[in-house]
Amino acid sequence: MPWTSSASRALLRQLREVMAKPNPGVAKHEDIQSRLDEIVRIIAVNMVAEVCSIYVRQNDGSFKLFATEGLRREAVHETHLRAGEGLIGLAARSGTHVNLSDARAHPAFSYKPETGEEIYNSFLGMPVTRGGRTIGVLSVQNAVQRTYSEEEVEVLNIISMVTGEMLAGLLESLDDSVEERRGQSVSVKGISMSDGIALGHVVLHEPRVVVTKFLAEDGSAEQLRLDHAMTKLRERVDKMLSDKELARSGDHRDVLEAYRMFAHDRGWVRRIQEAIVAGLTAEAAVEKVQAQQRARIMKQNDPFWRDRLHDLEDLSNRLLRMLTGRVGTASEMELPRDTILVARSMGPAELLDYDRKRIRGLVLADGGASSHVAIVAKALHIAAIGQATDILEEVDPGDPAVLDAESGQIHIRPSLEVVRSYADKARFRARRQAQYVKLRETPAMTLDGQRIQMNINAGLLVDLPHLEESGADGIGLYRTELQFMVKSTFPKIGEQTDLYSKVLSGCGSRPVVFRLLDVGGDKILPYLQTAQEENPVLGWRAIRIALDRPALFRTQFRALLTAAAGRELSVMLPFITDVSEFVEARKLMEKDIAHLRRHNKPGPSKLSLGAMIEVPSMLWQLDELLCRVDFVSVGSNDLFQFLFASDRSNNRVSNRFDVLCPAALRVLRQIVVKADEQKVPVTLCGEMAGRPIESLALIGLGFRSISMAPASIGPVKAMILATRAEEIQRYILDLMDHGREDIRARLVDFARAHDIPL
Repeated sequence: MPWTSSASRALLRQLREVMAKPNPGVAKHEDIQSRLDEIVRIIAVNMVAEVCSIYVRQNDGSFKLFATEGLRREAVHETHLRAGEGLIGLAARSGTHVNLSDARAHPAFSYKPETGEEIYNSFLGMPVTRGGRTIGVLSVQNAVQRTYSEEEVEVLNIISMVTGEMLAGLLESLDDSVEERRGQSVSVKGISMSDGIALGHVVLHEPRVVVTKFLAEDGSAEQLRLDHAMTKLRERVDKMLSDKELARSGDHRDVLEAYRMFAHDRGWVRRIQEAIVAGLTAEAAVEKVQAQQRARIMKQNDPFWRDRLHDLEDLSNRLLRMLTGRVGTASEMELPRDTILVARSMGPAELLDYDRKRIRGLVLADGGASSHVAIVAKALHIAAIGQATDILEEVDPGDPAVLDAESGQIHIRPSLEVVRSYADKARFRARRQAQYVKLRETPAMTLDGQRIQMNINAGLLVDLPHLEESGADGIGLYRTELQFMVKSTFPKIGEQTDLYSKVLSGCGSRPVVFRLLDVGGDKILPYLQTAQEENPVLGWRAIRIALDRPALFRTQFRALLTAAAGRELSVMLPFITDVSEFVEARKLMEKDIAHLRRHNKPGPSKLSLGAMIEVPSMLWQLDELLCRVDFVSVGSNDLFQFLFASDRSNNRVSNRFDVLCPAALRVLRQIVVKADEQKVPVTLCGEMAGRPIESLALIGLGFRSISMAPASIGPVKAMILATRAEEIQRYILDLMDHGREDIRARLVDFARAHDIPL
């Protein structure tokens, strides 16, 4: 039964007729139930299925049987499946269809005796989605053991698309508590993407384009509509790339280049065209391909593809708006000055569409801390959280809201007490920031005369003004990979040279340490072919890629040498796991240094080569490493996740250890002692350096150079100016010697007793 046949078209027409029937005046609940009953009967008859059922997702994530043709009628509204339970839960969780010839033999099968479904063997379940969220599952069953054909799967896929909008409208009208809930205060938890606190009003980034016409009357006309919309879409992206302001902020332009690559992806366009050929309207074809992409990508653990999903969905949504004539997003509206932007997902290009002076915060139902949009939000100082899963179900446009990106939480329609509390907190932060500005020119010197070098971590040209604003001593870590991550092709040597020259010029006399390309793991280049790995964080990444692809490595190093002509250059190698890797890399670098000399080209006035200590194996090779390097930097983020076998991107395990526990502090102390013995400068550039309580511990361990996010410079400097280094060193070493497990709490007590601000 091909789904493009007249039979399937007739089926969809019957379903639409059911939904278009006027309310006969019966009670609302009875009317909705009768319509659902008729829907499952029509599907069962047309698909020659002995059973057709609709399961609806409840607020707690469980699923309830709402209508059935073929199962026992008394099971309706009585059969419940917990979140993830059974084949219904499997289809909902996977985001794609489940097609089985012997359903009862599948390990996920959950027997519900009240349904009488034990006599049915074959099963086809299809998620019913709306706005990217699964709201139900549609299933058909037969007694005979057989696998449903691709055509039948497509039939149910299209039916689920139609049913999704129908079901959502029915359920909202059925739910008497919707209006009541909309007036209540609610909090939604996510993860922090860009630090800050914002008080304002909700603006929905993008009204959902509802596809109401699914079957095409004229396929050729639909293809022409698609071609016209694709041309407009690409012109719009090209226009953004030609914008003078964005062109000046080079890093954002690179983000848009990657975005344009997807807009010109032939595979994406071809799949939409094929769906139109099969009989769909252009809008329905775009939505179908979008849903398939979402389901396929969400099943992968690769952060790269999760981030690319945002770009692909951004493009799909733009294309839908152009097809329907609704080309605008909230960026084209007159926004309130305290806008908190809410979206399911967002590409970096869309955030750049907005008037940055009016955006206070950003909340995404999806999106991670390392995504492109997070990079842009940080650069623009916009408080942002991601993975706020239920946000779109809880907010309405204009709702007052308080965004706490420090804790990763948004309070919607907050009480007056919550607003006052956060208003006080925001004013306090503003006052503290004003105090930190006054400290900008003050050297970070402890009360007993120990000078602490305070550097910032950076990776974009827009980070450079923070150097002056924060009063930092320099850039302790410049992440060169960001330039590579936001481009659609490998940056040419001239582009790299130009960027590094701008960074050095922007730093003036302040030092900057360039970390060579650290990609792999959760930082994937779209144009670098890599095999899929079971555990990419422990796989082919950083120095391993560099040594296997020496041309890539040497191109970057040569660009740095050229950019630093007549100036000091500090270069750091990432993810060294064995001293031999540093030795091999240094040999490659010496070839390029020799190349400069042979051709009488100017090079750096001074070259310093260092290494990251972020893999535990280096703790037993410190003597061999330190005699070969000019400096070392501790990457505490990776070092501790490997040391404690805790994936820092996994919320279930990332907080199971404390960086101020004896084991972690002893490791750091060992590095400092060894570096001091060989008179090698050592710094720490992980996240712990940016928190005053942990920086206090670092000073006690002997660190005299730390690098952090620009916003952390002020709070940490205030702590340093009130601290006696020798006193805290005696205190923390004593705690370590005695194996105290409550070091964090004792450090807080120490700070309070000595009036050290934290």
